[in-house]
Amino acid sequence: MEQKRSAKHDIAQPVKSSFKRAKRETAPALDSKSGNTHLDLVRVVERVHRRSLDLFRIDLTRLGIDDISPSQVMMLFTIAAEELTVRDLIERGYYLGSNASYNLKRLVEAGYVDRSVSERDRRSARLRLSEKGRRLCDAVRKVDETYHSLVVRNPKEARDLQTAIKTLKRLERAWSTALHFGGAQDA
Repeated sequence: MEQKRSAKHDIAQPVKSSFKRAKRETAPALDSKSGNTHLDLVRVVERVHRRSLDLFRIDLTRLGIDDISPSQVMMLFTIAAEELTVRDLIERGYYLGSNASYNLKRLVEAGYVDRSVSERDRRSARLRLSEKGRRLCDAVRKVDETYHSLVVRNPKEARDLQTAIKTLKRLERAWSTALHFGGAQDA
């Protein structure tokens, strides 16, 4: 038993060490002296997310869609042009299992997603967008072009948006690493 535990510890140690080293080598992303804290960033991300869902709700109403929620539409975009298993969908979209099951059931019932049993493993379901789901995604993309033009009006704003997306992706990777390898207290 002791050998297994130390072997496991030896495997995890280089990962934790590299996590600590990466933290030391990078400049602080947010400077609490300038008034910008990690919590400020989290609060802005949360408000932006909520505001985007509010806009989405309005846009769905304008499109005459009242049978699915904005979160369910985002699930359609996670499926996209691929055929996925439920597990793939959950991992790619960071959905909770019970939430994903409920939302998938609604999407299948409303005709936005086709669900079929896997030929190889009868316990596994395969998911793909139906024609109705693809049409909705196309309509949402057209609406999104309008919002994009509100945010990106010149080349500098295009670069700023690119930087914001890169920063948020880096934040997502850092948080994922912290979740998997121990969080801030171990860093």
